[in-house]
Amino acid sequence: MKRFFLLLTTVLVVACQTKEPVVGLIADSAMVVSAQPYASQVGVDIMKKGGNAVDAAIATHFALAVVFPAAGNIGGGGFMVIRLKDGSTTTLDFREKAPAAATTDMYLDKEGNVIEGLSLAGHLASGVPGSVDGMVEAHAKYGSLPWKDLVQPAIDLALNGIPVSEREANSLNDLQKDLEKYNTVRPEFLMRQGWAKGDTIRWIDMAHTLERIRDNGRAGFYEGKTAQDIVAEMQRGKGLITLEDLKNYHSAWREPVVANYKNYKIISMAPPSSGGLCVVQLLKAVEPMPLKDWGFNKPKTVHAMVEAERRVYADRAKFMGDPDFFKVPVAELIDPKYITDRMTTFNPDQATPSSAVAAGNIPGYESEETTHFSVVDKDGNAVAVTTTLNLWFGNKVVVAGSGFFLNDEMDDFSSKPGVPNVFGVTGGTANKIEPNKRMLSAMSPTIVEKDGKLHMVVGSPGGSTIITSVFQVILNVVEHGMGMQAAVDARRVHSQWLPDVIVPERGALATPDSLALVGMGHKIAPRPNIGRVDAILVLPNGKLEAGADRTRSDDEARGY
Repeated sequence: MKRFFLLLTTVLVVACQTKEPVVGLIADSAMVVSAQPYASQVGVDIMKKGGNAVDAAIATHFALAVVFPAAGNIGGGGFMVIRLKDGSTTTLDFREKAPAAATTDMYLDKEGNVIEGLSLAGHLASGVPGSVDGMVEAHAKYGSLPWKDLVQPAIDLALNGIPVSEREANSLNDLQKDLEKYNTVRPEFLMRQGWAKGDTIRWIDMAHTLERIRDNGRAGFYEGKTAQDIVAEMQRGKGLITLEDLKNYHSAWREPVVANYKNYKIISMAPPSSGGLCVVQLLKAVEPMPLKDWGFNKPKTVHAMVEAERRVYADRAKFMGDPDFFKVPVAELIDPKYITDRMTTFNPDQATPSSAVAAGNIPGYESEETTHFSVVDKDGNAVAVTTTLNLWFGNKVVVAGSGFFLNDEMDDFSSKPGVPNVFGVTGGTANKIEPNKRMLSAMSPTIVEKDGKLHMVVGSPGGSTIITSVFQVILNVVEHGMGMQAAVDARRVHSQWLPDVIVPERGALATPDSLALVGMGHKIAPRPNIGRVDAILVLPNGKLEAGADRTRSDDEARGY
């Protein structure tokens, strides 16, 4: 009976893998893929009015704050990767910062142990928001339409309201106890027993906040009423953000991480995001291996990816942090010789215990929720943006009088080096809490060129699984020959050094393949979903194919 079950499972898996792949939305000229159809449409409408990809990204970002408040935001932060039609690239870091009053041990008890939950919810969990400043900076440098035109669609959505999906209704129902527990002023417009599909939320206070941003730009958020509302909220809830913190926040333009993988160029985010470095390290680690011949999600392929991930996440813990506070060895970490040396202990037939894997040796150094959207305009300008509140609905606090959620990004610091955060990621002293410091991130907005031309725009939410989601989707296209939608739909596998386990999505591994990996010494612990990738692929004929993560969420593409 057991042998029959294994045979049946294998037949079913093969049958599923050989059916015709789903093709994503095809557009002739321009496209936005985001977590919510209303936001994607806003971005496309901006481009139809003559706006470029950066204009569309800004408008989409503000729209997501209204229509996808679990992760879209004006109270959080993120990263933007830009590739212009002439091939020039840059990145914008609008990651949150620790308040000036933050201390290294602020989440520890008298015995030096981490106080559970203190960095995850409530006022003390919030870093200084960067999203609005980031959008203002992006517009000042690359925008073509008037600022007010990019903010107004979000205002209209907030005032008119939109019907929630079934997933969104369930999220709001799950949120009710936290709203009650952590808010100093009840957000009555969200407090309801039994949200249902089709119910409408009107974000009136947020609409007025967006009007101040529309009319006054940066000052509409970091000064005046909005800033005063944030500080009053902090004072009621014993948080740390002050008017001075808000006034002093500024996003930063940074050089992207750029490296080659075969005949592809990878363009991604530099620290304080670990995403770009880690994605490049992973790709370079498996570059010599015949993944295409081994096959998608087959034991040899998964084993190689996991062994690379062990080593890369160990490096992440030791070497990556805010470059304004810690010298991150960017060039050394993506040097081909360094990566080759890291893989010399790779055994193609046997798992390396994570306890036997440490960070590499670089001279001079001592020993799930977010949202992403991708944009391409008619001229070939491309933007990848990943933005976040951290966990779903951030710190669960709605700023009274201004109507938006704050983040809980302080958990992305190492509250205590060596102790995992909520995503199970272990950090080191490079990412310890310090005043005005940006916390390390796994966000990995990435643009891929092929033979010098725009090829792919990709990114994902998902905490520590962001890196491996982006890594696998790129491999699905360039190694396994999948289209964009098929590459996004394909079931994923994650591993991150600690804990020492492979985490596949349910259905990602056939039973015989799982048994083969266990035979190599791997431990396997399935989970329902990994990541929510939104991506765009430039097809050989110049048209655009969307990859919207519809199987795991409500994500949707729009284009023309």
